[in-house]
Amino acid sequence: MTDAAARAVTRTPGPAPVLLGSLAALGAVAIWGGWIVATRFGVTSSFSPVEIAILRTLPPGIILLPVLARLPWRKIRWSHAALMIAGAGAPYFLIVSAGTQFAPVADVGALLPGTMPLFAALFAFLLLGERLGRWRLVGFALIVAGGVAVGGASLLTGDPGAWRGHILFLAGAALWAAYTLALRQSGLGAWQATALVSAGSLIVMVPVVLIDGNVRFDASWTEIAIQIGAQGIGSGLLAMAAFGIAVRRLGGSNAAAFSALVPVLATLIAVPVLGELPGAVTWIGVGAVCGGVALASGVLRRLTSGRRAMV
Repeated sequence: MTDAAARAVTRTPGPAPVLLGSLAALGAVAIWGGWIVATRFGVTSSFSPVEIAILRTLPPGIILLPVLARLPWRKIRWSHAALMIAGAGAPYFLIVSAGTQFAPVADVGALLPGTMPLFAALFAFLLLGERLGRWRLVGFALIVAGGVAVGGASLLTGDPGAWRGHILFLAGAALWAAYTLALRQSGLGAWQATALVSAGSLIVMVPVVLIDGNVRFDASWTEIAIQIGAQGIGSGLLAMAAFGIAVRRLGGSNAAAFSALVPVLATLIAVPVLGELPGAVTWIGVGAVCGGVALASGVLRRLTSGRRAMV
């Protein structure tokens, strides 16, 4: 084997890292499916967006203090840190939670996680020169078509004032896409990135709380505990770390493709929990999104290439 061939085999990811990254991405997606519902319920019942943001940022910020103390600060570029905090921290969450006041859960799923992979691919192409192969483009087309089938009806027939939420969801999707690319470039591990975002979010929340001046937490202790579990522990800690693992194993734009599965999972969860049986068009959309994620994320290609490299 020549040196060039040996280097090519070394650079080709094996099935194990790709499988681990895929499982981590799926874990994050599953948590986010519940997070969307919890956020919508919270801001339309007993919590303000600022109160929800506090419950999202405070628990992981406290839990990850030991990790924060060991961060390699001299190696972290402040541009990367700023993009990560804005893209996945308090600014992102405040924008999204504000949007859920104007639009229902179905619209969140279609416009927030459904468009994240498209923004991530666009940014990777424009800023990093990442090439989009033919099959990845086919995958993105399937994601768009499937997303329209799963959530498009709600967008077309919903509340006329929901457009305000739609704009905020698209802004949130662009921010999260920027986070995935900045995380990939930063070289930080999953828990390190989560600690950085959590600490930065706590700093951002201080002036927000002072300006808002309306943080009372009038909800019951049970409701607060549910939001802490869904926001701080689930979405703010576990999902962030799992997605960080996915980015490290699969790459930023590839990992972001899995986010398109969030509305699909929400649709499937609604079958046993709410007794909502989707129609034929929705099931076709679910299949299209799943196939699109497999192609756009590069999982099938990388698993296949990894097996060939091992032969």
